[in-house]
This record gives sequence, C-alpha cells and structure tokens, in this order.
Amino acid sequence: MDSNLEKLDRVHKAIEKTRERLHSCDLCPKKCHVNRYETSGFCMQRIEPRVSATVLHFGEEPPLVKEGGAGAVFFSGCTMSCLYCQNFAFSQKNAGKVFSFEELSRHFMKIQEEGAACIDLVTPTPNLHGFLKAYELALEEGFSLPVVFNTSGYEEVSTLQLLDGIVDIYLTDIRYTDDALGEKYSLVPDYWTVTKKAVKEMFRQTGSFREERMRGVIVRHLVLPEGIAGTEEMAEFVAFELSSSVPISLMSQYRPVYRAREHYELSRKISEEEYDYALDVIDRFGLTGWMQHSKSKENFRAKPLRWD
Repeated sequence: MDSNLEKLDRVHKAIEKTRERLHSCDLCPKKCHVNRYETSGFCMQRIEPRVSATVLHFGEEPPLVKEGGAGAVFFSGCTMSCLYCQNFAFSQKNAGKVFSFEELSRHFMKIQEEGAACIDLVTPTPNLHGFLKAYELALEEGFSLPVVFNTSGYEEVSTLQLLDGIVDIYLTDIRYTDDALGEKYSLVPDYWTVTKKAVKEMFRQTGSFREERMRGVIVRHLVLPEGIAGTEEMAEFVAFELSSSVPISLMSQYRPVYRAREHYELSRKISEEEYDYALDVIDRFGLTGWMQHSKSKENFRAKPLRWD
C-alpha cells in the first residue's frame, strides 16, 4: 500500500471513531459527554467545522514557514479558558464561520496552491471530526502538505492515538508545570497531569522534530511573569522524559490581554531578565531550538486567503 493510500485508510478509520465518540463526546480532557449531533459542550462546537480564518502565516517557527508561510487554519473553540488568550475572540467567544466539509477541503487545497510549507491546524481538537472529513476529501484530490497539530498540549491520549500516522508535526505548548496554576489562569484543574501524558504520546508517534523529514515534536513555551510558566520544570521534563533533541520554541511575546489584568502578577509584560533566565535554563539542560529577541522589530505577518 503506498503512503497516500495508507494515510487515507488511517483517516477513514479515525473519522469512524470520532463519529462514534461524538454521540457522547470524550474527545478532549473535559469529557463533556454531550451528544454533539444535538448540542455542543464546553468547546461550543457541533459537527461541521467552524473556522475563524485561513491565512499564510509567517510568524511560526522557521522550518514551518520557509518561503511560502505556514498555511494556518484558525479553528473556533478551545478546550481551555486562558485568561490572557490573544485569540479569545474565536477561542472563547466562538467567532468564525461554519463550513461544510467540502468547503473546508477546498481551503486546504487553496493553501497548497498558494505555496505553503505545511498546513497548520490551530487548536483543532474541538473541530477534529470536521478536519478529518475535509482532510480525507483533500487527500483524494492530491493534497500532500505536512500536517501540523498546533495545540495547547491539553489533549486526551486516546484521541491523539487516532491521529497516529496522520499528524506529521506536533507543535505543542507546555504552559505550566503545576496543576494549581493551570486551574487559576486557564480554568482547567489538571493541565500538567494531562499534558505530560499527551506530550509523551506525541513523542512516541513522531519523535523529535527534524526539518529534513518535516516530522516530530516541537515544544512551545511562553515565558510568563513571575516564573508562572515553570520553565525549569518544563526543561527537565523535556530533557529527561522526552529527549534533549526535542527543539524548544521559547516565546517572549506575552502581553496582558483579555482578562489578564484581573491578576496582578499577569498584568505586565515579562522583563528582559525573566527571558534571559529562561534562556539560561534551556542552555543548562542542553536543549536547543528557537528564541525571540525582546527588541525585535519584526511584526506579525499574514496573508489572508480569500473566502470562496
């Protein structure tokens, strides 16, 4: 069986499994157990995919951008409620447009035609069934871009197992290394407990990211004020429970947006000293990856793709 037919077979099986599970949805760690054919759960999504935007995104990690940009698909809904979310309009307020599976598939093909380096699925789990249906149609039309699963890390292992052989790159956050902080700032009671298991499953499937094969795990870590993100514990986990070859994307762009100012400790940007400390931690544990300079003049860049 050639690779495209094998992937199609895997996608078809994942579609059937998600179709069954949507009757009492347990696709994310919230496990609302609602019938998604009749109503929505925490994520606010039903069956057909809801998308805020599709763009060629030039602000992702360099191997995911290359010359053409990452073909980002910003799905509506989320499994978390981060008080400082920059994308709150569509992640928590559900802005977006409902697509048929065929319409979304055409957008995937448009992303490929525009020369994107990959398809970058931003917070796809609430719309996982819709993605899989659209992806199956696109594969049948010759779609071949690497699939990036861009996630908070708060994922259900049994759902990730459905994606084995489908997802090429897991671009996963490690937000906190303390469940209590995840509950305080993202309103989930078990972030670190769940995320450790999820990231291990991602690594089992794909290993460390390697650009030459466009496959593997990349860990994103947003440095937060007052050491809230637990950088040292994150680095220790990656180095000793995954591999020191897993690249770290150390992000400095925290801004106190949305509801962040409800908490004094989140009401400011990080300092250069806090970011430099995080860099020192990464170096001390023998990790490598990508950094952001706090004085960078580079702006967010995206080329919107026209709605059909």
